[in-house]
Amino acid sequence: MEKTLIIENLTKTFKLSKKQMRLDKTTSNLKVAVNDISFYTNGGEIFGLLGPNGAGKTTTLRCVATLIKPDKGDITVKGINVKEEVSVKKKIAFLTNELKLDEQFTPNYLFNYFSYFHNLDLETIERRKKELFERFGINQFAEVKIGELSTGMKQKVSIVMSLVHDPEIIIFDEPTNGLDVVVARTVTDYLKELRDKGKTVIISTHIMGLVQKICDRVGIIIEGRLVLCDTVENVCNMSPNKDIEDVFFDIYSREMGDK
Repeated sequence: MEKTLIIENLTKTFKLSKKQMRLDKTTSNLKVAVNDISFYTNGGEIFGLLGPNGAGKTTTLRCVATLIKPDKGDITVKGINVKEEVSVKKKIAFLTNELKLDEQFTPNYLFNYFSYFHNLDLETIERRKKELFERFGINQFAEVKIGELSTGMKQKVSIVMSLVHDPEIIIFDEPTNGLDVVVARTVTDYLKELRDKGKTVIISTHIMGLVQKICDRVGIIIEGRLVLCDTVENVCNMSPNKDIEDVFFDIYSREMGDK
């Protein structure tokens, strides 16, 4: 398998406000959100980053998506170091259900806008629009203003806008958070379709069942450190019940101790 993404010794530190210091019960104004993390992903797989809230999953993925700069470490996408080549961003999509679209515009208008932003030609725009609008059931709402759509349809439109440019690496932060069950199923089914097309899909989540259901490999992050990285099958086999949740809590208890 081709290694599509290689992350080596990734570290990211943030400055804390006085309020954050009180909440974290610390006297230091620095927080190491990601601590020397290394892993890789393959083409044609779904890789899951699993961990509790605040573990460093989102920070890791935002670094990979070039949305924030790490303090140190290297990120290589399809053999290209993201520090050296701006165009590598075109190979990546960062999806979040928190993406907010301007409510006065229609899905059709926004699709064209994002397509032009990615310098797509007219033939590609129409082909991608047809494929994605049909897949997510947007056609009949193509000329309806975003503000008039249901919450579920807004979520679908947001996802489609992130996929306009047919990226090779799709990063989805908490893919089912805040989604109703129907939209969540649509999203997870589509992620599996992308994997089957040879794309690399990376998700971050704290939902154990989602990882066990759709991921091929998983990395467990606790307090900014990657403490385990293996196939989902191998991780599940670490538990007598073959349950990834049991394995996670065993590791979490060991790593956290009396904290």
